[in-house]
Amino acid sequence: MTITLDAPKPANAQNEAVPALPRPQKDAHVIKSDREAIEVATELAKVFVQGSSERDRTRRWPVQELDAFSQSGLWSINVPKKFGGPEVSYVTLGKVIEIISAADPSIGQIPQNHLGVLAAIRTVSDEAQQRLLFGLALRGYRFGNAFSEFGSKRAVDFQTKFTDAGDDVIVNGRKFYSSGALLAHLVPIVTLDDQGRAWYAIAERDAPGLTVIDDWSAFGQRTTLSGTVILDNVRVPKTHLVPGYKGYERPTADGAIFQIIQVAVDNGIAKAAIDDTIEFVRTKSRAWVDSGLEHAWQDPYTIQAVGDLKLRLHAAQALLEKAGQAVDEAVVDATAESVARAQIAVAEAKVLSTEIAITATNKLFELAGTRSTLAEHNLDRHWRNARTHTLHDPVRWKYAILGNYFLNGVNPPLHAWS
Repeated sequence: MTITLDAPKPANAQNEAVPALPRPQKDAHVIKSDREAIEVATELAKVFVQGSSERDRTRRWPVQELDAFSQSGLWSINVPKKFGGPEVSYVTLGKVIEIISAADPSIGQIPQNHLGVLAAIRTVSDEAQQRLLFGLALRGYRFGNAFSEFGSKRAVDFQTKFTDAGDDVIVNGRKFYSSGALLAHLVPIVTLDDQGRAWYAIAERDAPGLTVIDDWSAFGQRTTLSGTVILDNVRVPKTHLVPGYKGYERPTADGAIFQIIQVAVDNGIAKAAIDDTIEFVRTKSRAWVDSGLEHAWQDPYTIQAVGDLKLRLHAAQALLEKAGQAVDEAVVDATAESVARAQIAVAEAKVLSTEIAITATNKLFELAGTRSTLAEHNLDRHWRNARTHTLHDPVRWKYAILGNYFLNGVNPPLHAWS
C-alpha cells in the first residue's frame, strides 16, 4: 500500500471557532485482517513521521494525514464482522496505535475516543443503532469527542444536559479536552438525562449551535485537534443518542478499551524517543573526555543504559499484548471476572507504559548530550508529549487498584478510567 499526501496547509489561527470539514467524498477502505491492519499502519507511519517534528514545532494540523488515516480503514478496525467490519483483535488494535504513535503521538491519540465509542456502541446500542453508526464509521466518518468539562470537582461531574424534543434531544453545555473534535465529522457528547445518567449524543460537527474553538495550549500533544466545544441548543436525533451509562451498570470491557489505547500511545512515544536516542548517539554525540574512547556509542555506561531502556520498552510492549488478549476475552464473554482481569492487565500495562515513556524521553538528553537540546532537533517534543499524555489518569491510582485486587480481592471500579 503506497500512501502520499498533498502539500501541507499552513498553521491555523489559534483561539478561533473552526468550521467543519466536508464529509468523506468516498467510502473508506475496509481492512480485511489483523495482518493487513499492521501492514497499513506501518506504511502510514512511514509517511506521518516525516513531518511530525515540524507539525509539533508550528502546531500545524495533520489534515491530510488524518484523512489518509481514516480513509485507510484503521478507524473502523473494531467494528464487528456482523456489520461488515474487520473486528480485529485488541492485541492488533493496540499495536496499530503504538505504530502510529511512534511516528506522531498526536495523530495516534486522535482516534482513541472514536474507537472507544465504537466499542461502547457494540456494548449498549440496539441492532438498528449499531447498523447506522457502524455504517458511518465504515464509510470513513470520524467521531471526535466532547466528554470532559473544565473546572468540575471530578472528571465524572458533568453539567452538560439534554432535554427531550420528540424525535430529537436538545443539548446544552460546554466541554474541554475534546481531542479530535476540530476535524471530526461527528461529535459524541457526554450529556446527562433528567435522571443523571450519561449518554453519548452524537451530533453533526456542523450542527447549528455546536462550536469548536481552537484553544488547546498544552506544551505537549500539540496537534490532537482538541479545544473547547460549546453546545447551545444543539439538536441531536434520537437515532444518534447512545445509552453509554449502560456500559458501566454491569461489567463490560468498555473502560479497559478506552485505557488500552492510552497505553499504546505511551509505548509509541517511548519507542520514538529510544530510536532517536540511538540515532543521535550513533551520529552526533561525542565521547566523554575521561572515557578514552573514539565514539560515544562505545561508552559502556551508555551501552548499559540503552540496554535497560530497550528491556523496559519490551516489557511494556509485552504487557500491552497481554492486556489486549485479556480485553479480547472480556469482549467475547463479559463477566465480572473476565472484565476485572482485563482491567487489571490494562492497569499493569498502563503503569509500565507511563514509566518507560517518562524515563526514555528524559534519558534521551542524558545519553545524547548537550547538543541534543538544541532547538533545531526539537527532541524535547518527546518529553513534552510523554509528560502531557501520561496525565490522562494518575498512575498512582493504578497501583492502588492492583494492590487491592491482588491483596483483598476487590475488583476495579467500572468507569472509563479503569
